[in-house]
Amino acid sequence: MAVCKLYGSIGSLATMRALASLFEHELEIEFIPIDLKTEQNKEEGFLSLSPFGQVPVFQDGELTIFESRAIMRCISHIYPNSGKEQIYMAPKMQGIVATWIDVEDHQFDPPASKLISELIEKPKNGLPTNEAAVAEEEAKLTRVLDVYEERLTRTKYLGGDKFTSADLTHLPNLYYLMATPMRRLFDKRVHVSAWCNDIMSRPAWSKVVDMVEKAKV
Repeated sequence: MAVCKLYGSIGSLATMRALASLFEHELEIEFIPIDLKTEQNKEEGFLSLSPFGQVPVFQDGELTIFESRAIMRCISHIYPNSGKEQIYMAPKMQGIVATWIDVEDHQFDPPASKLISELIEKPKNGLPTNEAAVAEEEAKLTRVLDVYEERLTRTKYLGGDKFTSADLTHLPNLYYLMATPMRRLFDKRVHVSAWCNDIMSRPAWSKVVDMVEKAKV
């Protein structure tokens, strides 16, 4: 099997999502770093792969895909691991997983990303946190987590009885949110807390975290 390539920036939410999927499927990859600070993502060569200049980009032979959730879905279908694949083979169950991936994209990610910006990115760059924005996004995330808590009283994972891409897609935001005061929103919900501890302890995710932590040094 040819080695797959992933162009990305360590620490970016989208790159972390794609890496997690690749590691879950135990694929041999060549990671090609793209420096966003020097705007390498806006160079002609990279734009030929990702027309909007966003990381990551996944290459598998003649196949080139951008957008991290599309990469995650594609990998799940092309490289299923028997008993460990991040999808269900039954179409109805695939629909359930797809629903919760979309929930993460449209309901969970927007407030989570804004909270990470306010609580981590702004202070790191010497900018003041907008406390009103934090309160607004915390309220939105609270409503989402209430839905998750109810869902997880009935199934071990969001997509059903096994870990799937519906869970994996949350990992990058969870990694950063757990380092903020927003962690309390997860800890106070019994089923959400157990779910977080479960998916964040997976060996594939630990490999991603190790890459991110080493890049900080």
